[in-house]
Amino acid sequence: MSDIDIISQYREQFVTQLKKRTVFTEPKNLYEPVQYILGLGGKRLRPILTLMTAEVFGGKVEEAMDAALAVEMFHNFSLVHDDIMDDAPLRRGRTTVHEKWDVNTGILSGDAMLILSYQFLESYPAETYVELTKLFSRTALEVCEGQQYDVDFESRDDVTIPEYLKMIEYKTSVLVAAAMKMGAIVANASKRDADAIYEFGRNLGIAFQLQDDYLDAFGDPKTFGKQVGGDIMENKKTYLYIKSLEKASEDDREGLLHLYSIKPEDSTAKVAAVKTIFKESGAVEETKKAIQDYTQKAFDALSDINLPDDNKALLRQFGESLMERTV
Repeated sequence: MSDIDIISQYREQFVTQLKKRTVFTEPKNLYEPVQYILGLGGKRLRPILTLMTAEVFGGKVEEAMDAALAVEMFHNFSLVHDDIMDDAPLRRGRTTVHEKWDVNTGILSGDAMLILSYQFLESYPAETYVELTKLFSRTALEVCEGQQYDVDFESRDDVTIPEYLKMIEYKTSVLVAAAMKMGAIVANASKRDADAIYEFGRNLGIAFQLQDDYLDAFGDPKTFGKQVGGDIMENKKTYLYIKSLEKASEDDREGLLHLYSIKPEDSTAKVAAVKTIFKESGAVEETKKAIQDYTQKAFDALSDINLPDDNKALLRQFGESLMERTV
């Protein structure tokens, strides 16, 4: 069976349980938005990682399901609140919660989702519960810190590469890492192995986000699923942008700063000009190298784990399929 089939199996099992375990009634205006955002689909990447990691360490999918549900509920809570902060009209091609209802509903339903995510962890024995909750709370706070860094960076022109990497680590990759470590905790993996799988997830998460930055500018519009050049239109300071400022000629640097200070009605020319600077400055090559470096760091962490080679191979295949994506 290919790793794609295995991932589809995990996804199906998870989605079945998600539907079963998120049946809420009154008040309708609190719970309908929760069911709406959870029903928008998505890759379900984080909960799949929780289930897969638990099995890889000899645990059962059923035992890891509540941890996976907690992770997915938390992730979707953060999306609802992020969309309010970004004033985003669409999520996965559908109307965002605060646009479909209103901002107050988005805030309150998001709050409820955060609390619901913790309730899923209550089914675990005391010792496991404490370990999971500690990790979950630390991660939740880091996600908030990452979001704040992201907001702060919007008004700064002096963001450095280390600062940017810290932001994407907190905003994106710590939840991927925690999702995997929670699977390891449920399966009673050793502390050393649980920490190593966290490092695998953390580095893979950074590589994944850097690749997202790259694909946003240079992905195939047919397969990317989002508007190509969206980050450039929004003047988002991605890895490509920061590297270009570091490496470009003085003229290109000034040109880039000017292009990122405007939002024209028709962005076609702006996107093309920015992409040219990204290429000519060497930022594209640097970004590709960083993606490879973090993917390699993830695989190095994997080789430290005390697991049968077949189990490691499954995780490695998953990492490779994630990094070979064009969407």
